[in-house]
Amino acid sequence: MKVRDVMTPDIEVLNPDDTLRTAAQLMADLDLEALPVSENHHLTGMITGRDIAIRVVAQSRGAAETTVREAMSPDVLYCFENEPIGNIGIVSLADVTSLQAAAPTTRVVGEPSQRLRAAPSERRIRRNRRAAIAA
Repeated sequence: MKVRDVMTPDIEVLNPDDTLRTAAQLMADLDLEALPVSENHHLTGMITGRDIAIRVVAQSRGAAETTVREAMSPDVLYCFENEPIGNIGIVSLADVTSLQAAAPTTRVVGEPSQRLRAAPSERRIRRNRRAAIAA
C-alpha cells in the first residue's frame, strides 16, 4: 500500500504572506486544525490553531496584521505519494487518545507530577496579577 492510497488529495494550502485571519477563516470553513503553507509550490511550513492562538492572543497581536510566516512551524517533515505506507509513521490525536484510554495509568505513591508541583507557584502568580490589577 502506498501513501497515495490513504492520503487526502487536493488539499488547501496557505501562502506565507496570508494573514492569520485568513488562515483561521480557512481552517474554520474546512473544519481543520492545521494547514500546510506553500510558497512557489514548495512546502515551507504548517500552521495550526495553536500557532495562531499563541501568536495572536498570547502576544496581544492582531490576526489581520500578523502573517502566516510569522506564526507557522517551519521545517516540516514530509513524504511522497509513491512511498510505501509501511515506511511512514504518523501519530494523530485520535491515536494518542485511544492508546491512553486503553492503557492503565500508574503513578508511584508519594511522587507528584511536575504539573502538580508547579501548580502552587502558578496560582500565586495569578493572585499577584489580580491584586496588581485591582490596585
